[in-house]
Amino acid sequence: MPVDRLLPSDEAHDLIDLVRDVGDRLLEPIVDAHEKNETYPDGVFAALGDAGLLGLPYPEEHDGGGQPYEVYLQVLEELASRWASVSVAVSVHGLACFPLFTYGTDEQKQRWLPDLLNGRLIGAYSLSEPQAGSDAAAVACRATPVDGGYSVTGTKSWITHGGIADVYNTFVRTGEGSKGISCLLIPRESDGLEFGRPEEKMGLHAVPTAAASYSDAFVGADRLLGEPGQGLQIAFSALDSGRLGIAACATGLAQAALDAAVDYAKERQTFGKAIIDHQGLSFLLADMAAAVDSARATYLDAARRRDAGRDYSRAAATAKLVATDAAMKVTTDAVQVLGGNGYTRDFRVERFMREAKIMQIFEGTNQIQRLVIGRSLAK
Repeated sequence: MPVDRLLPSDEAHDLIDLVRDVGDRLLEPIVDAHEKNETYPDGVFAALGDAGLLGLPYPEEHDGGGQPYEVYLQVLEELASRWASVSVAVSVHGLACFPLFTYGTDEQKQRWLPDLLNGRLIGAYSLSEPQAGSDAAAVACRATPVDGGYSVTGTKSWITHGGIADVYNTFVRTGEGSKGISCLLIPRESDGLEFGRPEEKMGLHAVPTAAASYSDAFVGADRLLGEPGQGLQIAFSALDSGRLGIAACATGLAQAALDAAVDYAKERQTFGKAIIDHQGLSFLLADMAAAVDSARATYLDAARRRDAGRDYSRAAATAKLVATDAAMKVTTDAVQVLGGNGYTRDFRVERFMREAKIMQIFEGTNQIQRLVIGRSLAK
């Protein structure tokens, strides 16, 4: 049944109704086939853009939706409850818009931001490298100044929408140390840029994750976002928002697993009654529901802090940690509720469990979230 949401306005309620309609009509009928066959759902992102769902937390003056994060994250959750791959890709697209909106010049924003927010362009976020994941300061992909711009050489990894996205927020080394990293908005068609074969992932099969290889790729100086050496500041400020997006996606995935488990438990009969009426199982479902509710409350608290202009880094780390750990637990328990059926690919909970695992890893592993929270306590 639909989640009973506390929303700040009638407009927000209408928006959630729209998302549910789009999800049920556009995503639900095709998700299983695309995830099973590991095929990209051409046209889905364009349709989400046409519905105004790709730029919700950004201002209307740039073709965004002008919605608070409190509402935007609940949209992501609704999408994730239908299709986790698509919801994560929407979250990463929103993350990819952040450097341009926050650090771009007026000219850069006018040139690229509207097309990103309305879905005519797909954005990607390219920070990680084979040797630089949690340790972002270890970025080695180098941008050397040349006449009119930069020559980029190196490798980036784990790029959501890699090879499909139109532009890539790419964090490159332009100097030494942690203050020697800059951010370039690099177009897909750049000479010298090639993408590897999509990773063979445990889950989230419908949207590719790929590595990028740069070999003396020329990038114009007009594509530098912020100041030279400001890259890590840009990356980390963007990740605070990105972690909230993943927390919402994880909550939506957990809600889908809970719903599937409850529906099954109402129908499955043992010892003359539905298994949901056995106390042992009803307590397990109750714990699952409490975990989902707690995850939602935690990310909404962080979102409201962001909307109020308060510091939310610790709250974002907490939300990402709590929600993704909850998703892993709830999806695992959903498989248990379905028993042997849950272990087969005839039922979605098997896929949900595989999809939940990566959410504890990307946008900063949950060990990194604990590090962020611990450091905040030491101040």
